[in-house]
Amino acid sequence: MSDGWGKVASLMETQNDTATTENKTSATGRYAELQALVASMAADFQKFYQDGNKAAGTRVRSAMQDLKAFAQTVRNEVSEIKNAPKE
Repeated sequence: MSDGWGKVASLMETQNDTATTENKTSATGRYAELQALVASMAADFQKFYQDGNKAAGTRVRSAMQDLKAFAQTVRNEVSEIKNAPKE
């Protein structure tokens, strides 16, 4: 497995640990996770699209599925925070 794969797995493991409170740390943390996830895909994108490496294409598809799951988690968190009763 590539180094990027390990990064994706560790990002996905931490997605459920974030509290659903409104604060800058949480928002900044989620954005940093998103940037790291996308950055971890760069090498495999290049290997697939420029070099034609089929195994890299498989890793791209897997990373994109992880990105989809991450996006859904963030969407759920945003909805939960948005719809939370005001104190």
